[in-house]
Amino acid sequence: VAAEDVKSLLLGMASGQETLLSYFRTHNENFDKRIGVNRKAGSEKGYWFTLNHLTKFLKEKYKLSDIPFSALDRSFIDKFDLYLKIDRRLAPGTILIYTTRLGTIIGEAITEGIITKNPFAGYEPERPERQQKYLTRKELNKLMTTPLVTSKQYLIRDLFLFSCYTGIPYCDMFKLTDGDVSVAEDNVVWIKTFREKTGMDYEIPLLELPLLILERYRGTASGGRLLPMYPNGELNRELKNIARICGFARRLTWHCGRHTYATEITLSQGVPIETVSRMLGHSQISTTQIYAKITNDKIDEDMKMLEKRIAGKFKFAI
Repeated sequence: VAAEDVKSLLLGMASGQETLLSYFRTHNENFDKRIGVNRKAGSEKGYWFTLNHLTKFLKEKYKLSDIPFSALDRSFIDKFDLYLKIDRRLAPGTILIYTTRLGTIIGEAITEGIITKNPFAGYEPERPERQQKYLTRKELNKLMTTPLVTSKQYLIRDLFLFSCYTGIPYCDMFKLTDGDVSVAEDNVVWIKTFREKTGMDYEIPLLELPLLILERYRGTASGGRLLPMYPNGELNRELKNIARICGFARRLTWHCGRHTYATEITLSQGVPIETVSRMLGHSQISTTQIYAKITNDKIDEDMKMLEKRIAGKFKFAI
């Protein structure tokens, strides 16, 4: 879409063609109605932010209040990407979120037959460099043994370690109660509840460390909750200080705990990914694969085991 095409775009809207912003707004309003039903509160924000940026983009670059779907092409997508990068100074990860949301809207329009050609065809967004999100064994040990400054830091460290050794995210840890804990016939203690985000049931057998943490803070939380939690923002701010004290070079956030459980605590110890997926409360293995990474230590251990199994079985004939 070029600036000189504005007149034809206006004529297109006047002829009753479906327009992008109007369709996008209707989608968002319908999405809002599903909050609390099959959508989590907060998940709508990305769509509204994308719509706001699109509205400003059309006004600033095309002097338009809306645009027909029929006018969308690859150049429009590229210019929107460039606008977010240059004019709005957004990071690649944020741009990826907004272009993905726009792509979802375009996909729904294609499904409804409003347009037949996908303007995103051939578009490749810049992707941020992937950073390691899990703690290694050495980092976990350092976190558990490094002296901290305040009692609050020790509490937040323990809460974070509970997440590292159970994979339970913040929103689900916050709502845990004694009713979510049960003891099986073999005396294994389980947490059995459901994911706040997806509604999926999950069951986790507790290892020694989370059991010790539960015992340490038993009866200290208000409202019948299992653990004395802080607001998420406050936890992450204190984790930043804890990471500095421990000498971690990278950023430490609460969600690192869930990645650590999937990667270092379970998968690297030989737990099948199907089992990890069930314990994380995922409905699809593909979601678990985002969390679970194969560590170099795991590769090294697996190869040593392989070497033992095949030792002496394969020899040169000459």
